[in-house]
Amino acid sequence: MKNKRLASFLGLLAFVGVIASCKSLPSAEALPDAPLKRTPTVATQRGMLDAKQASQLLTKRWANATADLKQLAVLEEQATGAPLIPGNQVTLLFDGPATMRDMMNAARDAKTSINLETYIFDQDPIGLQFADILIEKRRQGVVVNIMADGVGTLATPKEFFERLRAAGINVLIFNPVDPTKRPGNWQLNNRDHRKIMIVDGKVGFTGGINISETYANSSLFRSKQKAGTADKNKVGWRDTHIRIEGPAVATLQWAFIDNWVRQDAGELPAVDYFPRLKVEGDKVLRVLATSPDRDSEIYKSLMIAMNEAKQSIHVTSAYFVPDQQIVDALIAAAKRGVDVKLVLPGVSDHDLIKYAGQAFYDQLLSGGVKIFQLQVAVLHAKTAVIDGIWSTIGSANIDRRSFIHNYELNVVVLDPAFGRAMESAFNEDLRDSKEVTLEQWRHRPWKDRLREMMGRLAEYWI
Repeated sequence: MKNKRLASFLGLLAFVGVIASCKSLPSAEALPDAPLKRTPTVATQRGMLDAKQASQLLTKRWANATADLKQLAVLEEQATGAPLIPGNQVTLLFDGPATMRDMMNAARDAKTSINLETYIFDQDPIGLQFADILIEKRRQGVVVNIMADGVGTLATPKEFFERLRAAGINVLIFNPVDPTKRPGNWQLNNRDHRKIMIVDGKVGFTGGINISETYANSSLFRSKQKAGTADKNKVGWRDTHIRIEGPAVATLQWAFIDNWVRQDAGELPAVDYFPRLKVEGDKVLRVLATSPDRDSEIYKSLMIAMNEAKQSIHVTSAYFVPDQQIVDALIAAAKRGVDVKLVLPGVSDHDLIKYAGQAFYDQLLSGGVKIFQLQVAVLHAKTAVIDGIWSTIGSANIDRRSFIHNYELNVVVLDPAFGRAMESAFNEDLRDSKEVTLEQWRHRPWKDRLREMMGRLAEYWI
């Protein structure tokens, strides 16, 4: 499905002759390597805590963490400018079925508002079911605002969104493909790739999952079917989402409203989007909402964490087309004894991206990085866990499009217990993956090498 949409997107780019300036990623040499202060900034609904209060809170929250966690948090703040937000409950959601079930249940329980931001909103059984729930909630008086990307919804009939509008739901198509829909401010190359839902300003969801039946087929390790009995013609999808309750939900809400305002879409209906939020758990996290006019904070965050890694770097990446700085950081970590493992697609919905990423395999494998290709599902997750304490989940792929051109949102969770849950998921993926060895890789067919060359040529745009 992404393959079809991307082909349409690239065709449109060629047709209109859009040539964007080749913005580069931040230099690794400019990233901080020594903390300027001892304690990271901690934000609450009542304002920023002073250094003593922040230190006391983090000492309590990170009682079982290593001393390196506080330093990593300070360096990441210096690089991104985003404070830590304490007091949250974070639930890890595996694959589409679990996520859709939880999101639909949360929507059904809405009392005041539902804000949904998504790249894809398909008119299929899942999309229709979701739409029916939103329409019913609007009938009950709940304010419903939907923001869906113009390219991501190219395949969705206009009638689908017209039905939502007719029910009183506010629908915004982000950066529409038709230049007459946003005259004077057409930005075809800047896509809204975020996946966010906020209910009543109190419950938030984010990650990699779109509103589509594509995600209804779980990967085999989460399915009731065994590998030997599964329908081989019905490949599952492997993705990750999170549910957040607590003060950080306000940051997700602000990111949604900020993007709505950026589109000059008019005022949102008056409702309490920012209710007073209480402490719901012990998770400390950072929300990174990036846009093309910002300085690639998600990229900086990942680079800092990899550079500071002492034990392990475990990355799960759906569309992996790194720049040379990420490749160098992964190899440098492996050479200093860090266990660097990548779970990458064995089955992909877009071969061009897959081959573009595979062009880096030889260099990575030669440098001591271990690569595994997931076999039982189309990989769509965008996660990483480093040293078992730093975890990221979100919409950003490891490629230039996500880091430079798109509107993305990732959440960084700094917590050993959540890190263990992430490690458990990573290990499940490993069991269903096949390791790629350097010797095997160097005997791959020449046709694959040619595809990799073609992928590298197009990597800035894909």
